[in-house]
Amino acid sequence: PVQILSYLSGVVKVEETDLKPRVGFLYPIITHNVSVFINATREQDSGQYMCSVNVVDDAIRSDKNIGVINLTVLVPPAAPTCQLHGSATVGANVTLSCSSKKGKPSPTYQWQRESPAPELFFPPAQDLAMGTLKLTNLTLEMSGIYVCRAENQAGSKNCSIVLEV
Repeated sequence: PVQILSYLSGVVKVEETDLKPRVGFLYPIITHNVSVFINATREQDSGQYMCSVNVVDDAIRSDKNIGVINLTVLVPPAAPTCQLHGSATVGANVTLSCSSKKGKPSPTYQWQRESPAPELFFPPAQDLAMGTLKLTNLTLEMSGIYVCRAENQAGSKNCSIVLEV
């Protein structure tokens, strides 16, 4: 454990960590509320945080004076990359892939065709976790603009690809 913030004998001390310019007590200590804030959160701020309160002349009991919280900083998906794998000719099979380099938790992927006529896809043709869409026995009518949406609880981003059969 690394100490990041303390209050001792009326003095607030912020330790030299990457949190230093972004952390502090939410309220004046005299309110007896020792909540802290972290501004401009980053993915690396995720982890377990402990609060230890020791009152002068009070019996220290390890099970009573420590609070623990786990912080998970969610990260929206980065703009995904859409790719076509295979030869887009009549009767052939192709796979469209979509992947995002960032995202916490890992994003899910949803493909749809936007034009000329909207169409949604479902498993087994589409793999929501892997971001792939398998199109089999291609026809001219399957040509169009295909959009992939990478999404998690923190946000979403799209990419698109033009399929010309």
